Amino acid sequence: MNPPPPGNIATEWQRSQPDIVVYRPKGDKPDTDNEHFLVFEAPGGDELLAIWTQSSVEGHGDNHIAFSRSADGVHWSEPVVIAGVYPGRAERQASWAFPVVADTGRIYVLYTKETEKTDMRQHCGVMGCVYSDDSGHTWQAGADNPVPKNQYDNPDPDIPPNWIVWQKPIRDANGRWFAGYTQWSSHQVVPPPTKHWVDQDSRCGFVRFENIHEGPDPADLRLTWLPESGVGLAVPHRDHPHIAVAEEPAVTLLPDGRLFVVMRTMTGYIWYSVSDDNGATWREPETLRYRDGGEPIKNPMVSCPIYRLNNGRYLLIFYNNDGRLGAYDQFKADWGGVNQANFLRRPAYIAVGDFRPGAHQPVWFSAPEVLFDTDGIPIGPKGTAEIATYPSLTEWRGERVLWYPDRKYYLLGKRLPDSYLERFIVP
Repeated sequence: MNPPPPGNIATEWQRSQPDIVVYRPKGDKPDTDNEHFLVFEAPGGDELLAIWTQSSVEGHGDNHIAFSRSADGVHWSEPVVIAGVYPGRAERQASWAFPVVADTGRIYVLYTKETEKTDMRQHCGVMGCVYSDDSGHTWQAGADNPVPKNQYDNPDPDIPPNWIVWQKPIRDANGRWFAGYTQWSSHQVVPPPTKHWVDQDSRCGFVRFENIHEGPDPADLRLTWLPESGVGLAVPHRDHPHIAVAEEPAVTLLPDGRLFVVMRTMTGYIWYSVSDDNGATWREPETLRYRDGGEPIKNPMVSCPIYRLNNGRYLLIFYNNDGRLGAYDQFKADWGGVNQANFLRRPAYIAVGDFRPGAHQPVWFSAPEVLFDTDGIPIGPKGTAEIATYPSLTEWRGERVLWYPDRKYYLLGKRLPDSYLERFIVP
């Protein structure tokens, strides 16, 4: 397939050669930024459902949660807005939603809900909730849940923490839903050393949903915030080691019952940690490598999801550069008015991992391969060239699909069959 003419918004969705098109913005409403794209099975498994954070442009102040459904995984309904700022809705921002399907069939969509007093706006809030008892055909607003504060949060008691969950929760070794979240420190507590958005103090925490599988009223949810120390996992910034930058934790379960997490950092590499007590405590974070003693896995300041597949293997999506690509450099002092990350988050690479019992790093990885690229062509209101940032994965009806935003504009799907992944050999 020949690439489309560069920059044509009507055809740029073809550049990554997707197998499925879920959403292409119309531009008549605030729909031109689409990200945090999470696809999941409906109760009973007869449909696929999708939620994502939509706005006119990231950071503009009009974040809302969009919802769509598909009976075949290919043809998707016109999205509806179920929470947040949108014409006809008298609400504050709803951002970074994630779904949990209870064993009873109740669907919870939880999100960062902006409050009257805020710190970092789209990252600041309580845990809002909408829920559905009819597979997402109708939605009800549920009770908010507070997010506990610690020494890194704004000292004003009326301002909640800055936090987001970005991936679908997983089941821990005891079958409880478990998610990682980013906590950004208030600038009132830890002033950023530069004006660049990547240079903000942050840590990775976790939340376990003790009873959500039972389908309780949202007001009766029991949450355990981890680690038990109350302070999340920290990784020193490469150039400003007095601050920590560890964000966007992606958690997966190991065959031996331990939890394994990977994180984006400002070191030029992915870092990881392991918990052998269901997230209560974690090993000191370390650089992720292709194998014990192997090369570190490069990644700029961008999400790096890991998925455990039904066949027991693992899938890692990352970007294979250390924060420097061509003329772009996330570490340089003067960005020249250009968000460097918009051009470092490409191409998207894939590596396959296998569990290695007895190894220090419990998952080892194959050599990487480019999955898709934008060829550095920016589009959309952000003028970004990134791809596959904040994706999700499903294995449904015999098909494995990576669902990904393309330049935080289009929402697309790519099939990853066994015949493709079998050629990735792990040492």
